[in-house]
Amino acid sequence: MTWHKGKRRRLTAQGWVFATLITVFLIACAHVAAGPRADASRTVYEANFTARSYAPGQRATLRVRNGSRRLTIQIFRAGPEQGPTPGKSLLRGVSMEPAHSVRLRSSTGWTTVQVRLQHWPSGMYFARLRTERGRTYFAPFILRAANNLRGRVAVVMPTNTWQAYNFRDDDNDGTPNTWYANESVTTVNLDRPYLNRGVPPHFRQYDLGFLRWLVLTGRSPDFYADDDLERVTARGLLARYDLIIFPGHHEYVTTREYNAIQGYYRGGGNLMFLTSNNFFRRVIRTGSSIRRTEKWRELGRPEAGWMGVEYLDWYQEKYVNRPFEVVGAEHAPWLFKHTHLRNGSRFGLFGIEIDTRTADSPPGTHVLATIPNIFGAGESAEMVFHTTPAGAKVFSAGAMTLAGGALVPPMREMIENLWEELSRP
Repeated sequence: MTWHKGKRRRLTAQGWVFATLITVFLIACAHVAAGPRADASRTVYEANFTARSYAPGQRATLRVRNGSRRLTIQIFRAGPEQGPTPGKSLLRGVSMEPAHSVRLRSSTGWTTVQVRLQHWPSGMYFARLRTERGRTYFAPFILRAANNLRGRVAVVMPTNTWQAYNFRDDDNDGTPNTWYANESVTTVNLDRPYLNRGVPPHFRQYDLGFLRWLVLTGRSPDFYADDDLERVTARGLLARYDLIIFPGHHEYVTTREYNAIQGYYRGGGNLMFLTSNNFFRRVIRTGSSIRRTEKWRELGRPEAGWMGVEYLDWYQEKYVNRPFEVVGAEHAPWLFKHTHLRNGSRFGLFGIEIDTRTADSPPGTHVLATIPNIFGAGESAEMVFHTTPAGAKVFSAGAMTLAGGALVPPMREMIENLWEELSRP
């Protein structure tokens, strides 16, 4: 149909028939292009571990829904693999043990498999499951450090936020069970498979580069999931770690996690945030679910008060990423060592979501680099650094995502410089 001088042209009877046929054809094409709906009833190859993290030597419970009665399971560590990871539905890693065959109790429903975890290095791991017909899917988990092998640096993976961005339709009602699909949804289940064959959302863009960087530079921090920070205190973290790193999109945290990290900061602990929009909303955990509540700033606890910046805006699918411009190299000359960057230099492409300073930012919060007016007048991303009288050193990247580009100069050298500076007590 077309419009002519503000009025719609009338169609003949034959025209209506033709238009109807065209409409049916376009709908059919759209359905084919979209593929089958990714819901619980149609996706028969799924798996997830019942906990986000495990200790070495622990027996892990793996839930499996498979299209056959037999499959092979093999555990891999993400990060040490060689070469790129093509596509968002693939996890690559280095095998930690030979694959072993498992016979399932059911070929249609859910069944559980016990997996014994060995004393491997702390990190992000995944089970690769392969059916008799060669169908492959994954189930990720975090392996914590052994008590007698703990280091002085910790890395926290954004397991709560991964599930918030998981668009799986758990109850098969046609709506994904996440508040990103429907504002009336306020609760997400942490104990469920991820879509895309089990790969956490945005893992390749936001998280993988930093994991590869850690291995290539020979660094071995202790890894944690969000759940683990609910079981520790600020005092315990201060005794154990000189630096805690949040490499991914760490948007949703419980009160206990917020208290532990803010208390760690107040006690002089160093913090590194390698992306934007961290510690944005409080979630309340009940069992294996988290419920979204208020923003922390609405609770009188603005994250900018200790991170230096807080979330401002997102790209709204109409703005393009832009480079940072260095504007405050004199405030942290160590950060730009071996990068050839100086005031006025530009680097990278950032801006999916951005942070900026507020009136709550600590005194002496210095802007090191900025993306001016990236989302319009007055909406600028700010990369910042500050120190506190208690001795804390805090770096916040201010945009997505420094961690994702960790293998690319000059971000690679900047993260190395950050590690060297902030890992010192």
